[in-house]
Amino acid sequence: MDQLGIIQPSSSTKVERRLVEKNRRNQMKNLYNKLNSLLPSYNPKEALPLPDQVDEAINYIKSLEAKVKMAQEKKENLQGIRKRSRGCFSNNSANFAATSGFPKSPQLEIHEVGSSLQVVLTCGLDHQFIFYEIIQILHEENIEVRSVNSSLAGDSVLHVVHAEVCIMLIYRALEC
Repeated sequence: MDQLGIIQPSSSTKVERRLVEKNRRNQMKNLYNKLNSLLPSYNPKEALPLPDQVDEAINYIKSLEAKVKMAQEKKENLQGIRKRSRGCFSNNSANFAATSGFPKSPQLEIHEVGSSLQVVLTCGLDHQFIFYEIIQILHEENIEVRSVNSSLAGDSVLHVVHAEVCIMLIYRALEC
C-alpha cells in the first residue's frame, strides 16, 4: 500500500498486461494485413494508413455485393425468359397470341423429319432481318420453302417456316 491507501498492482501484472496488449495489437495488425492483401489494388510496397486500408476494403466489399446482386437479378431474369420461352414454342397459335412478354432476343429452333424441315423463329420487331436471312439461306441451300406462318404478339413475332429438301438435288450432288 502506498501513502494514500491504494494498493499498487505488482510490476509483473503490468508487464503481463502490456504483453497481452502487444500481442493483441500484433494480431490485429496481421488481420489488417490479410484483409488488405485480399484487395485487388493491394501493393505491399505502398503502405497505406490503416483507416484508408479499411475504407478501401469496405468499398471493395460493397462493390462485390453490388456485382452479386446484379448477377442474381440477371440469373432470375434469364430463368424467367427460359420458362416463358418453353411456352412460346407451343403449336397452339391461340396460346401464342394469348401469351405476352416474349423475350426480346431472337430464339431459333430447327426440327428435321426426313426431308421436311421446320424452322421456328421468335424475335422482336427490331430483329426481322434474321427471318429474311433464314429464307435467303434456305434458298441458297436449294431448300424449297413450302409455307411460312407469322404471328404478331405485342412487340414479338413468331415465324414458322415449313420447308422441304429436294431429294433430286441430293442425288445430283452425290453423283458429282
